Amino acid sequence: MAWLLDGLVVAGYFVLIVWIGLSMGRKEESLHDFALGGRRIPWWAVLASIIAAETSAGTFLGTPGEGFAKLNFTYVQLALGTVIARVIIAGVFLKPYFDYNVYSIYEFLNLRFGEATRTTASGIFLVTRVLASGARLYIGAIVLVVGWEVVTGVRPDSMQTLGLYIGAIVLVVLMTAIYTVLGGIKAVIWTDVIQATLMMGSACAAGVILLGTIPGGLSGVGHWIGGWETLKFFDAGLPASGGRWDAIKAVLTSEYTIFAALLGSTFTTMATHGTDQDMVQRMLTAENLKRSRVSLVLSGLADIPIVLIFLGIGVLLWVHYQALPDAGLPQKTNEIFAYFILTGLPPGMRGLLVAGIFATTMGSLSAALNALATSFVRDFHSKIVTQNTSAAGEASTLKAARTATIVFAVLMVLVASGTAYFVILYPKARIIPIVLGIFGYTYGSLLGVFLAGMLTKTRGSDRGNLVAMAVGFVVVGILSGLPNDAASIFGGKLYTQPDWLPVISFPWRVMFGTIATCAVALLFPTPPAKVAELAARS
Repeated sequence: MAWLLDGLVVAGYFVLIVWIGLSMGRKEESLHDFALGGRRIPWWAVLASIIAAETSAGTFLGTPGEGFAKLNFTYVQLALGTVIARVIIAGVFLKPYFDYNVYSIYEFLNLRFGEATRTTASGIFLVTRVLASGARLYIGAIVLVVGWEVVTGVRPDSMQTLGLYIGAIVLVVLMTAIYTVLGGIKAVIWTDVIQATLMMGSACAAGVILLGTIPGGLSGVGHWIGGWETLKFFDAGLPASGGRWDAIKAVLTSEYTIFAALLGSTFTTMATHGTDQDMVQRMLTAENLKRSRVSLVLSGLADIPIVLIFLGIGVLLWVHYQALPDAGLPQKTNEIFAYFILTGLPPGMRGLLVAGIFATTMGSLSAALNALATSFVRDFHSKIVTQNTSAAGEASTLKAARTATIVFAVLMVLVASGTAYFVILYPKARIIPIVLGIFGYTYGSLLGVFLAGMLTKTRGSDRGNLVAMAVGFVVVGILSGLPNDAASIFGGKLYTQPDWLPVISFPWRVMFGTIATCAVALLFPTPPAKVAELAARS
């Protein structure tokens, strides 16, 4: 009976979300409505949508896993860079997008450089976003896998575990695709408002309940961790001894340091929030540029307490299971919060937390599907099909966007299932570095050409940008040891990394890719005809 109550709570959540999608779908008449919501979305709803997209299941389950594994708050340092980056994006990136009235932000690259840059950049986004969002999607299925063992008392074998993952993945994608296909970006944003509220409310409630299970409360927590002063918030990552280059290598090979926060995280956020259609598209739904900027900057400030809450839950989980050992505790840190939700919370509240996990998964997934469909239709489909501004033409374009949403949903299922299989093979894999690492290889190339286009008017060309983006990818691949990582899957090794050359950690990948790409792009002058065209537009 207790599990029935939880099931009703989760089912009620799904019904509410799909109902909103159906309601919004009745108002969709064109791609302008589907992709931009008619640019009538309030700033506070855009703010909630950005938070919901950022706070995926990777945050809901992966960030407590980081707190549990590391027993510190150094991960929150990266949030400092996200605030700095948002201020830069608000001042540099958003105005051209609004001025040129773009649907896909890669249309800006077409206006600034040419068709080849636009197509390549959009293609990079499509491939990277499918892989990154698919990897995130697997995390939302963790609760079903853990729940199976809790309810049945039987630990599933590898194939049963994979089957449970795939079943949960298909369910979440199906529900999300229904309201995204029918309601477009308006359904995405308004469901995100509900999902952000549910996510943070349920997380805070879980933290309070978790604290109440620890003998002695806060003083008990301080006892178990060896004093509150042991919880580091900042880490320079510098070695106690060695030369200057040793110090630089130590910083570049560390994940969570103040240097990674102020430099690496700034570049990463500039890429994810300034050159990624998934995130920028919701900013373009705001009523005007000023309100879009407010939503963006405030979302950065909100990141800091959100990350602190989830890291704090991770630390509390560690103390809880030290004080009250549990033989059934999962080995994977990503599953520990899910395990506590299913075994340590009362009925009803347990269902609310499970719905919160699904909310975080669906919030980021719906936005990704809508952005992928919009980018594909504007950057690729429009080249094949002659654009028709009549009502029939608008209806045809809207149909193409909805069809593309379904196709990308299927691709997400495949990627998420593959990620689940990978984690089953490698149970100690930490999902946060995996998710953030995927776009680290490619988004530096995107950010590099966008910066060349926005900060200059006479540098960069279509052909030069292609060379620059390729160089950026190669540089990041070598610095991060990608060739050897790929070869290691087959038990081999392509080369020996020199001792003087560090293998950089994931927060640094976008920065080095951006610097390499932008530096090469600036070597090529913009053709005079394109300079004249831009001058005429302005």
